This record gives sequence, C-alpha cells and structure tokens, in this order.
Amino acid sequence: MSYDLIFTPSEEHRALRELIADFTRREVEPQAARHDALGTLNVPLFRQLGDLGLLGITLGAEDGGAGMDAVAAVIVHHELSKSDPGFTLAYLAHAMLFVNNFGHCANAEQKAYYLPKALSGEWIGGMGMTEPGAGTDVLAMTTTAVREGSDWRLDGTKTYITNGCEGMVFLVYAKVNGRVTAFVVDRDCPGFTTSQHIDKLGMRGSTMSELIFDGAKVPGRNLLGETGGGLVHMMRNLEIERLTLAAMSLGIAERCVEIMVRYGAERRTFGVPIHRHGQIQRYIAESYAMTEAARCLIYNVARDVGPDQRNRLGSDAAKLFAAPVGKLVADHAMQVLGGAGYCKEYPVERLWRDAKLLEIGGGTLEAHHKNLTKDLTRSLDA
Repeated sequence: MSYDLIFTPSEEHRALRELIADFTRREVEPQAARHDALGTLNVPLFRQLGDLGLLGITLGAEDGGAGMDAVAAVIVHHELSKSDPGFTLAYLAHAMLFVNNFGHCANAEQKAYYLPKALSGEWIGGMGMTEPGAGTDVLAMTTTAVREGSDWRLDGTKTYITNGCEGMVFLVYAKVNGRVTAFVVDRDCPGFTTSQHIDKLGMRGSTMSELIFDGAKVPGRNLLGETGGGLVHMMRNLEIERLTLAAMSLGIAERCVEIMVRYGAERRTFGVPIHRHGQIQRYIAESYAMTEAARCLIYNVARDVGPDQRNRLGSDAAKLFAAPVGKLVADHAMQVLGGAGYCKEYPVERLWRDAKLLEIGGGTLEAHHKNLTKDLTRSLDA
C-alpha cells in the first residue's frame, strides 16, 4: 500500500478531506480566536456541519448517515483541529459520543425520533459518563436508575460534559441494580438540569457543564438496549473516541509544524533566517518526525476499527502516542516563535492550551498504560 493510500484510501475519502480542509479554511479559521476568547460554541457554524452531512459521518446510510468508516472520522477531526480544536471537540462529543454510540444501540422507534434532529444539528447531543468521583474508574459510577411504574428515576451527577450547555439530548450511563445501563435523556426531562458553564484552560470553543439528575423522570422507552448492556456500548465507542481524539492531536501538531517552518524562514536574527540556527532546526525536525509518526500510527489503526471490529490495543496506543505529540510540538512552535508565539498574534498559544486536554480526556495517559499492559500481558496466555 502506498504512503498516500494509508491516509486517503479511496476517492470518497479524498473528496471528504478536500471538503473539510476547504470548510476549515473558509469558515472555521476566521471564528476560532473569537469563540476561544468568549468560551462559547459557534452553534450556527456547528449546524453547517449538519448541512454538509458530517454529523452522522459513521452512521449507516439506512439511518440517514454518511455510512463512512473510522478513517473518514479521523480525516474530519484531523482537518478541523488544524484551526479550532475546541469546536472539533464539540463535534466529537456530538458525532462520536452521541450519534455513533446511539446509532448502534437504539431501536427503530428511538432512531426515528432522535436522529433527524441530531443529524441536522437542530439538537446538539452529548454523552454523560464521567462523575465527580468516577472518571477513569467507570465502574465506580454512582448514578442510579430505578424503575418507577412505566418510567425510570435517575439520580446522580455527571461532570465535565462537553456540549452540556447547548445540548438538547444526552446518552447517559447509570447503574440498574449495580449494572451499567444506557439511557437517552432529553433536556426537558423533569428533574434533569445542567450546571453553569465550567470555565476551562483550553478547548474553549466548546462548552462544558455538569448534568444533574435529581429524581429525573425518564420514560421507559428511553432505555437503550438491555439493562446491564451499557458497558458493552461504552467500551465499543471508546475505541473510536480515542482514535478521533488522537486525530485532533495530529491536527494541532501539523498546524504547529506549518507555522514554525514558515516563521523560521521569515524571521531573521544575526543576519540569517532563524531556521539556519541549529537549535531551531532541532525543534522543526523533531516536530515533523513526531507528527509523521503519529499520522502513520493513527491512520493505520483506523483501518482496523469499526462497530464489529474491536481494536482497543491499537486505539489506546494511538492516543497514548499522539496526545503528547500535539502538546510537545505546540510547545516547540512556541519556543521557535518566542514572544510572538506566547501572544495571541499567532494561534500557537491557543493550540498549546488546547493540546493538554488530549492527555486527559477520553482516557488519561495512565489509563492507556494500564489498558495496553493488561491487553499485551493477556496475549501471553492466548
């Protein structure tokens, strides 16, 4: 397989990349700094993603989606993140954590009601898993669901939920008799509220809040799949989540390499362009090499991830390697640009802030260490 075919394996993928790259340059780049400063999601721009058919990128065509694969999802996150990782995170929470997950565990009636709104962007979605006392330790969640007549009563709090402020629908995990179970919850559900926006360091082009369930009355028909089946949905969806988060780090790194290469050629000190200095050459060369290594790993793993194709080893490895690359390359770019990089004249300082989340969200680096070691050790007994 040729080098290019790893990243753009078909004409459909090539057309998708061109579409997203053009949309990012024309629409996403001009608004990124403003919404970062405001700490708000650009909702009208988000809904343009629905017009482009991107909000159901991995959803089957029979359900109104684009019917594309994990490579396509990686392409979208990679290209969007070159300009606005915060906006991209909102897209990920909707398209991957809600739509992709919901599409694989909802019944026909649930799909008919929720998907048209979610695919158009009329309703922004999210996913409630993390709790104040249970992040990486998912099984320690304390949110509960109890049958009350034909309905379910949900009690508990989810935190750090992307799209919590704008979201109209959430895929929520709660325990039923100690077993993790999935529900779809509308914003107007009695007893369900969200907190104020949680301010944050980076990814400020998306919002974050708590989801609070205080005797929330959820209709019985909003159970997703079987009671106790939520853990299977969750684990399957975590793989594409980690892969697309890795792709976001790749987008950050690639943009930072482009910026430092151009700046290194234009900025002069001691009578020569600064890229003639060995220290600058090291930052540029190592950043490029790391970025290319991350690109190859992410796209190679993406070929082997799908709803019926599990690859936790690959997705954990991709995110474990790529997340620090985005942060380190952004740091190198800031060093090359010096004071200019530290100021808002260039997007480097914003990308530098955004990059850190990718070492925490969707699984910490330490969680990937645990998962990889566990899976590799298990293979000894196979």
